[in-house]
Amino acid sequence: MKYYILSLSFTFILLIQSVYSQTPGSNKFKKEFLKSINSTRKKGCNCGTTYMPPAAPLVWNDLLERAAMAHARDMAIKTYFSHVSKDGRTTLNRIENVGYTHNGYKSFTVGENIAQGQSTIDEVMTGWFNSPGHCMNLMNPDFKEVGIWVFDTYWVQDFGGREEFSAEMKRMIKSGKAKIIQGSSRERD
Repeated sequence: MKYYILSLSFTFILLIQSVYSQTPGSNKFKKEFLKSINSTRKKGCNCGTTYMPPAAPLVWNDLLERAAMAHARDMAIKTYFSHVSKDGRTTLNRIENVGYTHNGYKSFTVGENIAQGQSTIDEVMTGWFNSPGHCMNLMNPDFKEVGIWVFDTYWVQDFGGREEFSAEMKRMIKSGKAKIIQGSSRERD
């Protein structure tokens, strides 16, 4: 009888650990995603028929996580699946709305992967890496940061890449010797 109780306790602990790793916002959730993404970025991979060479590792960004959370929640509650929100907002709009903006940066690019129906991080990552477009986002060297959320079974992965001006350019801008001319932002879905 003691063996049975001990076995149930051990199973319960494993179940709690499994659920905890799937808890959006938890450190384990973030680390698991970053490990999965960055291990592939480190070695490069084929995205369909296109070889994507190794890329620098992504780091977690809380603003991108917040944008992903809002979109995953919105899709789940309003039962739709699209990069464009029901109110017409795009990935770029949602990411800028949480404060991840281009202001003060030399370059700025954003992108998004979405999925619906997967129940684990491994399952959603396998799906994204097996889809050429999603895989290219994951391997895009212009992306430096990521934030991910799951709500119900709606997964959103928001990417961002911002490059700062050099110290010399910052001094020139501050002194008025150089001027920032607003260009267009790049967005990839």
